[in-house]
Amino acid sequence: CEARGENYDREKLLDVGADDAEKWDRKKKKKNPDPGFSDYEAATYRQYQRNTKNMKPDAQQYEREKEKLGDDFYATSNTMGLTQRKDSEDSINRMVDDLEKQIEKRAKYSRRRTHDEDADIDFINERNAKFNKKLERFYGTYTAEIKQNLERGTAV
Repeated sequence: CEARGENYDREKLLDVGADDAEKWDRKKKKKNPDPGFSDYEAATYRQYQRNTKNMKPDAQQYEREKEKLGDDFYATSNTMGLTQRKDSEDSINRMVDDLEKQIEKRAKYSRRRTHDEDADIDFINERNAKFNKKLERFYGTYTAEIKQNLERGTAV
């Protein structure tokens, strides 16, 4: 195809029916572009992008501050920056509301499991408890009879 000056992808698509092409398009759209958790750096970057996307800058306020401060608006090596400007009450309240939303959202995802008082204690620490639960999940059906015999005292 390349030697004849034809595009391979185009030639391939000439043989595909309209129904199949629509199915492929739907499949491509269905795929989730969200890669999920890969590392903490990527997660932090995604959260930063999500937070900054929700922010709405006030261009008029920006221009007023720029006119008021003049050359001191842009920081230099001699700029202290702490006392030259104050944030408005509205912007502080927006930030507080945003932080409260983030805390509320985080609280939903990290729920604490309730402790079952009636359950048998067959562990020495939390790590051992998780290991025992894993063993029970995989081998519980095979060891149920042995456990019952041990509890009754009729084990051989």
